[in-house]
Amino acid sequence: MKKLSLITLILFLGFTSCKTTHLPTYTKVPVSLRDHLTYKEGRKPIISVHRGGGEMDGLPENCIESFAYIASKMPCIIECDIEYTKDSVTFMLHDSYLDRTTTGTGKVKDKTWAELQTLTLKDNAGKVTPYKIPTLDEVLKWGKNKVIYTLDVKRNTPYRKVIESVVRNKAENYAAIITYNLNAAVEVYKINPNLLISVEIMKVADYDRLHEAGIPDKNMIAFIGTREPKKELTDFLHAKGIMTILGVLGNLDAKAEKRGNDLYKTWVNDGADILSTDRPEAAYSVIK
Repeated sequence: MKKLSLITLILFLGFTSCKTTHLPTYTKVPVSLRDHLTYKEGRKPIISVHRGGGEMDGLPENCIESFAYIASKMPCIIECDIEYTKDSVTFMLHDSYLDRTTTGTGKVKDKTWAELQTLTLKDNAGKVTPYKIPTLDEVLKWGKNKVIYTLDVKRNTPYRKVIESVVRNKAENYAAIITYNLNAAVEVYKINPNLLISVEIMKVADYDRLHEAGIPDKNMIAFIGTREPKKELTDFLHAKGIMTILGVLGNLDAKAEKRGNDLYKTWVNDGADILSTDRPEAAYSVIK
């Protein structure tokens, strides 16, 4: 009887250890997001999932269910979009109109949060799903110890409200703010100088303007555009410890799909540290 029990125990432990290997492996949130996203020679490239996913059938962009799916497949950055209701609620949506991604219609800024809660999300093929629109607070709470976020603040949304949510949820160490111009970058830095900021740097002159405006190198991640990276620019930024984000979404993703996924490696070798993509699983398969 003792022998049988021992065999049973060994089989049970073997089974449970096998199961464990299939559990989701989320991104390990670093002790310091600044240190983690500071360029160091020889570091591994990172996948940034554009709009938080939506590549898979039945999984809409900008929702927690899609974040969970892709984060279980790879360590990643979740790039996601923040809109703002008529009654001042920050929530996740890319478009200024509801029609494409939800069961609703009309302009987002004309709706209250109570109205939006009655809607469900559509996937990228237009199929209605059971998933609801999440608030920014819900997304930040879910993401703790699972992912790193880059938060794309849409035109209608005040940076101040987004930063308040980040601070309220103690998400400073796993959330960076995306900006598209000098004034926005300066605004974010003045509101909270402890946050990492994604800034647009397409040429050295763009960096010079940010530097002159008082934004330290340690606060910058450089978005370098949606075309093949220029080695002289990436070398310049790397020398300052600034990591680069290449937007392969759209044109470059299409080129890789047509000519072969090894192109993602080429762009990494040319200095792209973070690949922002609509094909996260394909890109990860060749750079991991």
